[in-house]
Amino acid sequence: MAHNGYSVPGLLYCFAFFLQLLQIGNGDVSYSIPEEMRPGSVVGNIARDLGLNVGKFSARKARIDTELNRKRYCDINLNTGDLIVAERIDREALCGEKASCILKFELILEAPLELHRISLQIHDINDNPPVFAKDEIKIEINELAVKGSRFRVLEAHDADIGQNAVQSYALQTNSYLELKTQSKLDGGKYAELVLEKELDREEQQELRLLLTALDGGNPKRTGTATVYVTVLDANDNAPVFSQAVYDAIIPENAPLDTVVVKVAATDADEGLNGEVTYELSRISETAKRVFALNHTTGEIKVIGPLDFEEESVYEMRVDAKDGYGLTSDSKVIIKLSDVNDNPPGISLKSLNNPIPENVSPGTEVGIINVQDRDSEKNGQVRCFIQQGVPFKLVPSIKNYYSLVSTGQLDREVVSDYNITISATDEGSPPLSSSKSVQLSVADINDNPPVFDQAVYKASLPENSPADTVVVTVNQTLRKSPTDFLEAFGDSDDSSQNLIVSVRDNGQPSLSATCSMYLLISDNLAEVPELKEMSNYENNSKLTSYLIIALVSVSTFFLTFIIIILGVRFCRRRKPRLLFDGAVAIPSAYLPPNYADVDGTGTLRSTYNYDAYLTTGSRTSDFKFVTSYNDNTLPADQTLRKSPTDFLEAFGDSDDSSQVRK
Repeated sequence: MAHNGYSVPGLLYCFAFFLQLLQIGNGDVSYSIPEEMRPGSVVGNIARDLGLNVGKFSARKARIDTELNRKRYCDINLNTGDLIVAERIDREALCGEKASCILKFELILEAPLELHRISLQIHDINDNPPVFAKDEIKIEINELAVKGSRFRVLEAHDADIGQNAVQSYALQTNSYLELKTQSKLDGGKYAELVLEKELDREEQQELRLLLTALDGGNPKRTGTATVYVTVLDANDNAPVFSQAVYDAIIPENAPLDTVVVKVAATDADEGLNGEVTYELSRISETAKRVFALNHTTGEIKVIGPLDFEEESVYEMRVDAKDGYGLTSDSKVIIKLSDVNDNPPGISLKSLNNPIPENVSPGTEVGIINVQDRDSEKNGQVRCFIQQGVPFKLVPSIKNYYSLVSTGQLDREVVSDYNITISATDEGSPPLSSSKSVQLSVADINDNPPVFDQAVYKASLPENSPADTVVVTVNQTLRKSPTDFLEAFGDSDDSSQNLIVSVRDNGQPSLSATCSMYLLISDNLAEVPELKEMSNYENNSKLTSYLIIALVSVSTFFLTFIIIILGVRFCRRRKPRLLFDGAVAIPSAYLPPNYADVDGTGTLRSTYNYDAYLTTGSRTSDFKFVTSYNDNTLPADQTLRKSPTDFLEAFGDSDDSSQVRK
């Protein structure tokens, strides 16, 4: 950055840049830096200077907090703990002509809340040249003025202070006037022209000289103006003010056109030489926007809005000039008195949301900062919250309050709190402001299921069929209507499928599940799904009856057809001894002394038995017999038949049937 060919970085290092660290009690720290440092420049390591653990800066939300409506001129590097310049600092814009320029802000850390006050003193550098109020300075000198007469000229103004302000003046070489630099009580420098040779208006009516103002910086900065000297007839008296300094105090809410102060100067001369006019010779840009001077009456009036919080003191100089250019000046100091025109400002710095319902009383859930830009009583603030909530504000550090719980929370009773924080200042009349904080309570599993009865009794007949309902038990969970920090909002589907699981405490544990179709509505009668379900249930019952009837009739008809076909088939196959794929049921009582159908025993009964075997009976050990009266054998005869004999008797059509001896 450069100003008029002047290198600010070079000046910073030539300025013998230093960082002065002063440890003050209770964790306060102070640094000193020159103005116009580059953004990102390191002011100092605040973590080391305060003995803080830089590794926890991020977790503790370390930050720089400034006053309301203040720019953030500094910031903190969370990785290194360095305090760095965040924005260009112009001492002149911040403090004007004040000898001391100090920025104050705070380092805040949380968990636990910790606050450190930081003071940053801004030192002036020579970054502003001297400037004359006018590029042309007109001076009128009577031709009768004697050698050694002094004529004061407009002084140059330098926004810098101390050694960097105006220190000397230089005048272009000429035969009549020389320059003398004078010092004022407030440390300022002004120039006087000293007449070294009498003027002769007939010889030379005017002079044009270059006047240069120099400051004390290194290197020096300069400002120039042209002095026009007009030679006049005799005017030997300059205006004289009634006061050297005019003081005035007005409230910051003074209306427009209010007369703040009236300056007055008199001139002993007569006529044009005694006519006095006034003008402001040295006034800041902010003062120009709010005050104006009447050139003939000397009244200073309010022409713009005043704000005590922006600027509380204005200083200016008023010049009195007679008709032929003799001048004198006086200082005017205007002070503003504060009125209660700023309500308290409430800032939510931190909030733990949601909070579990089992937090113990006294738990900190948020941090509130309250500030009022007014001064004295107008800036003193009382902060409180409304009654009826289990929370309170506890004063912490300076203007900080902790929002803490005061009672046991129960989400099933109240799941959300809308906390209104109010702040009122001590002004007259007092001003108030409020801020709402929405705090949700998080659920924890603190409510067991509860049966609607302690004992259930039921009875049923001993021959009740399976799946008969014996008794119905109900469990309820302690839930508030708002629970359904909740489960189903307006944007959710009105129909939900739920899976319900029940598990016992046996070893091993057994469980069962079922599906639930859930409809959610304020008016169940208007739910389309419920209407369809009702119609579906009615139709389903009717359909079930129809299906049962149809199945019954069909079963009866099929059974009848099967019986008819079976009877006819049995009659057709009755001469045969063997049936393919059938198992015969004994047609008569089988006596104890039955015949073994293997060809080696004798039949001791008066009945013969036919064997009805399936095609796969070759591998079976079972023997199925029945009586057959047509081919009875005498009891004393032996059945001697080979398998082939049976096959011959039954014919070729029964090749697939087999008999086991």
